[in-house]
Amino acid sequence: MGVRDYLRNITDAIWTIGDGMAVTASHMVRKPYTVQYPDRLPDGVRVQDTLPFRYRGILEVDLEICTACLACERACPIDCIVIEAKKDKAAGGLVMTRFDIDMAKCMYCGLCSEPCPTGAIHHTPEFEGADYSLESLVRKFVKEPVLAYKPKKTGETDPEILPILERGMRYIGEFAEPEGGAERG
Repeated sequence: MGVRDYLRNITDAIWTIGDGMAVTASHMVRKPYTVQYPDRLPDGVRVQDTLPFRYRGILEVDLEICTACLACERACPIDCIVIEAKKDKAAGGLVMTRFDIDMAKCMYCGLCSEPCPTGAIHHTPEFEGADYSLESLVRKFVKEPVLAYKPKKTGETDPEILPILERGMRYIGEFAEPEGGAERG
């Protein structure tokens, strides 16, 4: 290594430090954008209403359209979702006896909502999940056994289920799909 390379390295180091300091200095002169939580924004808007469209907050499950396919449970990389379902001929299909999500383990990755065929499991804009015990962070969605949703081949006609299913399918189309509507493969 010659003197010329040594001087070039010193010059490059000075330029790199200068670039970093320029970025830092530009942030020093900007007005900070800080919301004093839990205060609302100046115009009375909730903080949750200002979050980006694809914000991944606390998980919610619409049991009315859950098919108990276990896709979300299998997709979860840290096993924070536990679903128990049994076939019951008397009830006419799968009966869910348990659908629990341990929010203390959840890393809000969104991998559980992508494979859901009906959009039953989805993220909400809610982020206030703090509590005093780990046991209270386990969200138990099934209070008593529930018959799993069975999609109809001709399309849903039940007026109570149809808006929930449409919301779930809209969630899949707008939220779970990759940015720009590209095909998953």
